[in-house]
Amino acid sequence: MKDAFKQAFPEISILLDEPLMNYTFTKTGGPADVLAFPKSATETKALVDYCRENDIPWLVLGNASNLIVRDGGIRGLVIMLSQMTKVSVTDTLVEAQAGAKLIDTTYAALKENLAGFEFASGIPGSIGGAVFMNAGAYDGEIKDVFASCEVLFADGTIKTLNHDEMNFSYRHSAVQDLGAIILSARFQLKKGNHEMIKARMDELTALRQLKQPLEYPSCGSVFKRPVGHFTGKLIQDAGLQGMKWGGAQISEKHAGFIVNIDNATATDYVELIAYIQKTIKEKFDVALETEVRIIGEE
Repeated sequence: MKDAFKQAFPEISILLDEPLMNYTFTKTGGPADVLAFPKSATETKALVDYCRENDIPWLVLGNASNLIVRDGGIRGLVIMLSQMTKVSVTDTLVEAQAGAKLIDTTYAALKENLAGFEFASGIPGSIGGAVFMNAGAYDGEIKDVFASCEVLFADGTIKTLNHDEMNFSYRHSAVQDLGAIILSARFQLKKGNHEMIKARMDELTALRQLKQPLEYPSCGSVFKRPVGHFTGKLIQDAGLQGMKWGGAQISEKHAGFIVNIDNATATDYVELIAYIQKTIKEKFDVALETEVRIIGEE
């Protein structure tokens, strides 16, 4: 099966038995049987069609920032869209391919004096991942600026979804329920003052650097914010901040983050997450839901 991919798609960069720890922001994760880097929607569709016709499981990773891949890795095909990075601006509409970095897209908007995307200027995800999970920070969310996106379904059809069809909610979009791939997205911004937009972006970037443990590998914010609570404070109040589990640690800088301080494994991460959830439930009767996606085999 593995070699057949290389023969079927000589024009696509394909790696076999590739450790996903080379790509995840936690620097953990087992191997993908087949890892492909399509350069276009056409190549992505061809890969999905091939998997459907040959009954091969597949999934898509954005830039693997808010993700934990278990140590057993992933069977079948993993598609990474990191070569699909084009961003264009037409009047007040910004269009970006799914693999474009969110940060780069906000700077493309800044260049054209477009306001509304400042909240995302420090989020280290891809456009596809950000739309998929309705990423947000500092009182802004993707849904606030989203216009539409192109989506590839498992049956090979490509459809444009508008804002209403995305059913956005906190860290959720309809695409999560559709088993589909976001290929590109458009964002409706508004004309603004360049210096004011840049000042706000600089302010949020500085806040992120001050409050978040960016000096270590991590998967970003681990848990969703429970209603009526702040996750970091719950973890602090439970006396867990700074706790180590294998090579992973609850960050001493921000308790909502788990950092890789000493060659942590994905198992370290998953077990520490489960321990935090169990402790917070027992102490405060609050159920913490993960924001980070956990995928792959044990």
